[in-house]
Amino acid sequence: MLRNIGGYFAAVAGAYVLASIASTQSVLASLAEMGVNIDLTTRFAAIGHDLLGLMTIYLPIIAIAFLIAWPATALTVRWLPRLRTIGYVLAGFAAIIAAHLILKQLVEITGIAATRTTFGLVIQGLAGAAGGLIFVRVVPSRD
Repeated sequence: MLRNIGGYFAAVAGAYVLASIASTQSVLASLAEMGVNIDLTTRFAAIGHDLLGLMTIYLPIIAIAFLIAWPATALTVRWLPRLRTIGYVLAGFAAIIAAHLILKQLVEITGIAATRTTFGLVIQGLAGAAGGLIFVRVVPSRD
């Protein structure tokens, strides 16, 4: 049980860090396309700023998305244990995508700028997939 909780928090933290960094780089890429010169120091400063700044908004969204996805995935992989890794990876991907789409429908805004494009939304989903992989690596199979 403790390992499941630790795995959950590791997955949330890992997905959050990757999603935040990807979001930051997406915004900076848009600025660069407009001709703004962005040096490496600015990139790292922006990453640090966003990691702290998005913590109160985006971290809870990821935590709630995984809190819904993980038990549903656990029930599924109980019957199909060989699909454990792919199950949690897909659940992480789907959870993040679903969270963004649901929020867009509920509040009619895109909370994370990177998700305004399909590519950005998929990148955020891949951060969720990485969270699923982290969970699988931290929490051993019950086989």
